[in-house]
Amino acid sequence: MNSMRHISLNIRIVLSATLVLIIFISLIAAALDRAFIDSTESALRDKLTSQLYALLAAAEVNEQNISMPSSELDALLGLPSSGVYAFITNQNNLTLWQSSSVLGANPPPPLSLNSGKKLFNKTRHAGIEYYTYAYGVNWATDSAPVSLTFNISTDLQSFNKQINQYRATLWSWLLAMALLLLISQGMILRWGLAPLRRVGAELNRIETGEQAQIEQAYPREIEHLTSNINALVQQEREQKTRYRNALGDLAHSLKTPLAVLQSAINKNNINDNDHSMQEQITRMNSIVEYQLQRAATAGSTSIGKSVNVKDITERILSSLKKVYHDKTVSISLSIEQNIVFKGDEGDLMELLGNLLDNAFKWTDTHIEIAAKQQQKKLYLRVSDDGPGIESDKAESLLQRGVRADQATPGHGIGLSIIGNIVEAYQGELSIDKSPSGGAIISIIL
Repeated sequence: MNSMRHISLNIRIVLSATLVLIIFISLIAAALDRAFIDSTESALRDKLTSQLYALLAAAEVNEQNISMPSSELDALLGLPSSGVYAFITNQNNLTLWQSSSVLGANPPPPLSLNSGKKLFNKTRHAGIEYYTYAYGVNWATDSAPVSLTFNISTDLQSFNKQINQYRATLWSWLLAMALLLLISQGMILRWGLAPLRRVGAELNRIETGEQAQIEQAYPREIEHLTSNINALVQQEREQKTRYRNALGDLAHSLKTPLAVLQSAINKNNINDNDHSMQEQITRMNSIVEYQLQRAATAGSTSIGKSVNVKDITERILSSLKKVYHDKTVSISLSIEQNIVFKGDEGDLMELLGNLLDNAFKWTDTHIEIAAKQQQKKLYLRVSDDGPGIESDKAESLLQRGVRADQATPGHGIGLSIIGNIVEAYQGELSIDKSPSGGAIISIIL
């Protein structure tokens, strides 16, 4: 059942039409075959009837015997083993006369019928099929009537040969017509389904970010579909833009009062209460940043531009090397140029930025960065040779505001932001210990 769901529309139509065509051709062949056999049998019966009447006309009957002028007989009746045989029998089924064609042959035995009776039947004798036509008459003579039965038989070898030749010709033409119809049908389907293929190609280009919406004109039957797709794409983009603009306004409206409070505290003399207020303001700032980042995460989408992972990684590394210029760090980068991220570029930069910032912050001398793509999944791995993360602390570090080392600067929201982005893309995040003792952070998107 599942395999049937994945069959393309074109193949479905072709298979259905082919099945209908096979049934239709088979029914036509059976009907034409039956009609030809009936017609041929009718012609054979007419032929046997005319031959029998010729026997009746040529026969000379008296009380003693029956004579038949050979010059008036069918040529096949005078040719031994010709396949056409004639008999005249009496009421006791005794053969009074037989044609010369019986010589050397083994035709079916003749029949005896009552006067006025006719019989046309098909029999098998000595492994050979025959058609026999028999007619019972009451022949008047000078002394008394004589009951006779005229029999004429023909074997079906030539008949069956004719039928077989007809069937071979019939199927040859029907198969040729079927093939022509299938080719014509395939061409018509290709032409008829071309708009759907064009829609599919345009959707692929929208998915990869090559175009913004469906641009071509389409037939009336699918025009409504393409219009709805365009409306949906436009609505999704406008909604995302409004959402992010609203978040920007929210960030501005929240951060400005916090900045005023911060400035006011800095102008006054610092005491314990001010220290407490400073801590709360700093915490509020981190909460605002965290929640805004969490809300702004776009999440997985099939519509949008594919982001090159290696290019984004190199840009972030270039910035971090300037920030951590006082540390001598070697970078091992294992990312192929064709690896892409299907999602929001900002999400990828935030994800890699936090991963690499943490790695630079904690590493001693070396960082390894690797990425690969398999079965529509993106695998990212960042490892360092720093102090590492204990397994019992790994889960708690994914929570907002928790830091591995309170002496190290930061708000403690980096890993939690990473976790939120991974969750938005229905991915997986794991934290392990590297052989050198540092941390290995593995992500699947």
